[in-house]
Order: sequence, then C-alpha cells, then structure tokens
Amino acid sequence: MKTQLVRLLGALAAAATLVSTGPVEGQTVGAAPQPWQPYRDTSLESAVRGVGWSGGGDAPARSEATAPKVAQVPSDGAVMFPQPVFAAPGCEMPCHIDPATQPFVDGAPMTFVDAPVAPPNSPEFWYWRVLPEGVVWQSYWAGVHEPRLSGVAFKRNAALSLLDGSVGGRAALFRYGTEGVGRPQGLELQAEGAAFPRLNLDENWDLDATDFRVGFPLVYGREQWQAKFSYYHLSSHMGDEFAIRENALADRINYSRDALTLALSFFPHPAWRFYAEADWAFYYDVCEPWAFQFGVDVAKPGATGPWGTPFFAVNGHIREEVDYGGNVVAQAGWLWRGNTSQTLRIGFHYYNGKSSQFEFFDQFEEQIGGGLWYDF
Repeated sequence: MKTQLVRLLGALAAAATLVSTGPVEGQTVGAAPQPWQPYRDTSLESAVRGVGWSGGGDAPARSEATAPKVAQVPSDGAVMFPQPVFAAPGCEMPCHIDPATQPFVDGAPMTFVDAPVAPPNSPEFWYWRVLPEGVVWQSYWAGVHEPRLSGVAFKRNAALSLLDGSVGGRAALFRYGTEGVGRPQGLELQAEGAAFPRLNLDENWDLDATDFRVGFPLVYGREQWQAKFSYYHLSSHMGDEFAIRENALADRINYSRDALTLALSFFPHPAWRFYAEADWAFYYDVCEPWAFQFGVDVAKPGATGPWGTPFFAVNGHIREEVDYGGNVVAQAGWLWRGNTSQTLRIGFHYYNGKSSQFEFFDQFEEQIGGGLWYDF
C-alpha cells in the first residue's frame, strides 16, 4: 500500500512539472531531469549535411559571433548599453587672457600657453545690455555746461564771490557693446540732464540764475575713437532773489535753444583725449544757431586706487550770438577714477570770456577759484 502511494505522489509531481515548464527535448514524463542545454538550431547542420558533411571529420570553420554594438544581453537577461564617452567641450572664442596677470612663458610659442586670444574690445564680446555700467562717451572735464555733480567757488572780476554748481549726470540706457573694467565700447543711447545754479556768496547765498539742460546722445566708441550725435534742450532763468534785489525782472531774457550736436573724440595716447563738437540749434530764442566746442583732457588711464593721479583739462566754447567769441576754461588738480568711468576731481579753475550763465550771456567774466567735480 505504501509503495503504491509513493508511486502515485511521484507521478503527480512529474505531471505538475510538465505542465509548468513543458518537457525538455529528449526527456519523457517521469524520467530523471537532464542538465540544461542551450537551444541549438539544427537547420544549419542539416543544410551542411546536404552538401556532404555528415558531422564527422573536420567540421567547417565557424565564425565567431560579433558582439552587438548597440546593446548586449548577458545571461541574467539584463540589457546593457555601451557607456557614453564624455569629453570636455572645446574653448569657445572669444577667450581673453590678460597678459599682465597670466604666466606666459618666454621663448618659442607653446600650445595652450601662447594660444591666440581675442582682445576684450573685439565685437565678438558685444551684446545688448540694458542700463549698463559706465558710459561710452564721457563729459568734457572743463566744459561748464556738461551734466555732472560739481561746485566751483571763484572770484568774478577779482571782486564778487560766486559759486557755480551743477546737479545732474549722464547715464547709459541701452548699449550694444562691452561692459566691465575700463572704458566701455560699442553703440549706446544715453540720457543726460542737469541744472546749473549760480549762488551769490556775498548776498547771503542768493540764487542769481539757473540754466537747465536735458538731452539724449546716441554715441559709438571703439578703441581710440568715439562719436556722438545728440539732441538737447537748454534754457536759462533769472533767479527770483536776484530779480528782487536788483529790480531786474523787466530785464529778464528768455535764452533757450533746441539743438543737434555732432562730436568726435580721439585718444592718440591712453592718457590724452582730444575732442571737437559742432552744435546747431533748429529752434532758438535770443541766441543764434551755431556753437562749437573743442578741448583736451589729460590724466593717467584706468582705476587710480586711493592715491589718485594728477589731471589737466582745457575747453574752448565759441558761440555765434557773441560774434563767434566765447570763453576758455583751464582746470588742473587731482583725480580719482573707479573701475569704469566714475571720476572724482578736485583742483584749480580758471575761466575767461563771456558769462557761463546764459541769462547774462553777453557779459564778460574772469573766474579764478577752485572746484570739486564728480562724473558718473
């Protein structure tokens, strides 16, 4: 009885194995399991037998299987793809290396040491920038109607003590060009504006007159050259305190002009800037259409650090309404400059010619004094 029960259980186990895995080739139900063999396609062997090979003797050479290049299937069934090869991207030009700070090797050129680089003023560095730092075109240092923050105290005609100030500045709105340390380059739209009050120090700091100027210069600068095309409005106003003190309200004039300017500046040396400007008014009152400026600014270029550097500036301004007379200004002193175009100056001021306040445009003045000037 026990023997029959054992045989029955063995038959049931063999049947269950056959149902779940299927019979192995060459194995019958109930027989002992055989070791696993890889699947073998016998069709090729049958075809070879058909041309004369019976399986004995020297078998035809079999070519080795070529490993797939796209994917590999190991025995565990996992799919493996070849590992991607990552390489460092090539250097994208422009690539600027400052020779003053990089360890260059003297002698014959060496790869990766004396590699060619693009200068920072190359148009390859130029991009559109909104409200960029610095300005491509800077105000004339000795120009008395240039937008900036300043105050100049002086004696007029060796008698009257006056203070001429300027409250304003010049800023870049848009630039297609460079930005960073040094003088920026490119095409730039600027905004400028300032008030130029005159205070009478001998009369309790009364306000004698004020000139106002606002404009929008379009400038272009590259390397040694800069050019400017600009529109500006200028008007002059008598001070209330002066009108009351001198009973001069009836003598008030409405000096004003809306003008277009074309100017060029040139740096023959990094420390020297020469400039010239033509000014034509298409609408004017009291004045005449034409005016011209020219001059030179001299100072060591670049950031000065805490010790600063000396400067010198001369400006000439001639105007049609005074028979092409005008004025000349000379300034000299000490200068501090930041990384871009911010400049602080302190020094001596000399002015000779027709008044710098256009409310008194036809009066002669000689000014001797000193001032403080800050340009953005």
